[in-house]
Amino acid sequence: MHIGLIAGIGPAATDFYYRGLIERHAASGIPLELTMAHADVREMSRNLANKDPGRQAGIFARLVERLKAAGAQAAAITSMGGHFCVKQLEARSALPILNAIPEVDAAIGRRKLKRIGVIGTHTVMESRLYGGVSSAELVAPEGDMMERVHSAYSEMAMAGRVTDEQRRIFHGVGRELCRERGAEAIMLGGTDLFLAFAGQDAGFPLVDCADIHVDAIYRASSR
Repeated sequence: MHIGLIAGIGPAATDFYYRGLIERHAASGIPLELTMAHADVREMSRNLANKDPGRQAGIFARLVERLKAAGAQAAAITSMGGHFCVKQLEARSALPILNAIPEVDAAIGRRKLKRIGVIGTHTVMESRLYGGVSSAELVAPEGDMMERVHSAYSEMAMAGRVTDEQRRIFHGVGRELCRERGAEAIMLGGTDLFLAFAGQDAGFPLVDCADIHVDAIYRASSR
């Protein structure tokens, strides 16, 4: 299946999805048919901050039309933050949307996890991944801790790279959610968080939403 990716939100997230699909297809020997359309991460961040999913869905819908014109048969948003408007996008999209959230919920259910800490943008943490996970209880940082995670994540996503201080924030909050709030694992609710955790032993299990989504896109693209 020819897959269309809404990319650019942000640059490191796009690279994560693109490399992940290339690697999976190379390993299976199945040719990858892929087209990407660029979305502006700053524009999306403004719409997210303004709690305007309808406006962002309209932007994404126009990109989906472009992907369809290029031959894509299904589309995906390469950002967990970008999923804040996924329901509105599904309602108006010219193509089926490969939604990450049900895939994450199913993956958690398969692992039989009951309580999971979540880190990412303020919206992802506050909404517990947009209320889309029913297979486990999600717990988020609170107060100043939530704001520190959101600020560190937003800065990292815009820059496409992680600093040592940002990594310390994410790892420290993850440990606290496990120690103080009883989390069995930490959900990486932002695509760019791989920058802070790849190749690192954080001391707790991870639920990587973006990697789960890439797997789901690969399964679709292999058909």
